[in-house]
Amino acid sequence: MAKLKVEVITGERVVYEADDVDMVIAPGAEGALGILPRHAPLISLLSMGEMRIRKGNDEQSLAVFGGFIEVANNVVRVLADTAERAEEIDLARAEEARQRAQARLQQRTAEIDRARAEAAFRRSLIRLQVARKRRARQGMGSGASGPIEGQG
Repeated sequence: MAKLKVEVITGERVVYEADDVDMVIAPGAEGALGILPRHAPLISLLSMGEMRIRKGNDEQSLAVFGGFIEVANNVVRVLADTAERAEEIDLARAEEARQRAQARLQQRTAEIDRARAEAAFRRSLIRLQVARKRRARQGMGSGASGPIEGQG
């Protein structure tokens, strides 16, 4: 049975690399991209969001923030502006960032760059979602997936 090779790379490092992957779900610019073995060649922009990588009963989650995804010959290559594995995310720090961004959004002064504040708020929610799902899966066993939190 065919499998995928997956590489997630930023300008600083290789964030994730694995062979024998069954499925990748990535946040494409136009919506979620589900990639299985033998997928048609594809190049797409990435949005910010959760990227999920399924390998057998295991599922890895990464927070990705922009970049490109390329699929060809059962190889999925992600060139991300920024990416973090779930276990690398400091939950307390991410929560502090969410609170700061939310407080900034609630200010109604002229010097607030609303687009930057909204982007920071969304990034913090994605980081929290990815980190919390990993912790929930650890408590329930490796194949389970918890609810999506922090979106809405």
